Amino acid sequence: MGFYLHDSVNFVSKLTPRRIWNISKLLSSFYATKWTRKPIQWGLPMTISVEPTTACNLRCPECPSGLRAFTRETGNLKSDFFRDTIDQLYKDLTYLIFYFQGEPYINPNFLDMVKYASDKGIYTITSTNGHFLNDTNAKKTIESGLDRMIISVDGTTQEVYENYRKEGKLDTVLQGARNMVKWKKELKSKTPHLIFQFLVVKPNEHQIPEIYKLAKEIGIDEVKLKTAQVYDYENGNPLIPTIEKFSRYKKTEKGTYEVKNELLNHCWKLWHSCVITWDGLVVPCCFDKDAIHKLGDLREARFKEIWSNDSYHNFRSELLRGRDQIDICTNCTEGCQVWA
Repeated sequence: MGFYLHDSVNFVSKLTPRRIWNISKLLSSFYATKWTRKPIQWGLPMTISVEPTTACNLRCPECPSGLRAFTRETGNLKSDFFRDTIDQLYKDLTYLIFYFQGEPYINPNFLDMVKYASDKGIYTITSTNGHFLNDTNAKKTIESGLDRMIISVDGTTQEVYENYRKEGKLDTVLQGARNMVKWKKELKSKTPHLIFQFLVVKPNEHQIPEIYKLAKEIGIDEVKLKTAQVYDYENGNPLIPTIEKFSRYKKTEKGTYEVKNELLNHCWKLWHSCVITWDGLVVPCCFDKDAIHKLGDLREARFKEIWSNDSYHNFRSELLRGRDQIDICTNCTEGCQVWA
């Protein structure tokens, strides 16, 4: 419980009067939109995801990075471009996610960018497959000021783990986690809040109790169970769990599968957050993996202009008319549900 409390207190400590006012404007505009059914937007995003890189060392079967299947250009986020973007946003920005596609630690300047954002008082988070958390990187990560780290551990034995994390080495990931715990103690740091994220799929669902035990043994602060997104689900998929609670999909009377959640014609993400790709494209959310819905380009315009431009207005209007008509929304569970 102490770990959760510290993480909450740490997050609240980032809230300046200006950021609180910005959040209140975002909430007000979102509810005004729901009431009027017209896209009203006040304030700037409180949450942004930035993409350190599109590269990844693994080959996970439902990931464009793992499949090497991007239709857009690939590359690494440049430090000077990142700093310029943060300088535009940090006074209103509360929460910064260093992740979209790819493995963040592949970008050689990743931790320098984390430190820059942390020094601006932004709550920082990343998600990693854990293969680059050697002793040196673990120490540098603590020193960067990172507030939260999600480590993907989708199995408690190598045989099960590699069902999804193709070409991954579980021993390397667990040693990396131990390195993080060690350096938190050595440097007397309460951050980052360490999370084991367990993507529940059919091959690993029997190991759910074991991941909690393993996390406790190592000294990880929290375990999150995440539902898996699969692309070809209508006729079934060997990754869909048999435990219904942990599946995004349900079987219909016809024997096919459909997304369980109803697609409501509004989405909080479109009002309080966005994704910035490594090369400066602004896209709606994490489901637009190929950056198909380009709402602006930070190489051509300032963020404030993009956030209220015609492309954004039209996309929000389209969403209000029917999310089931937007391709990236049809496999969405409004926030990638997780259970602790």
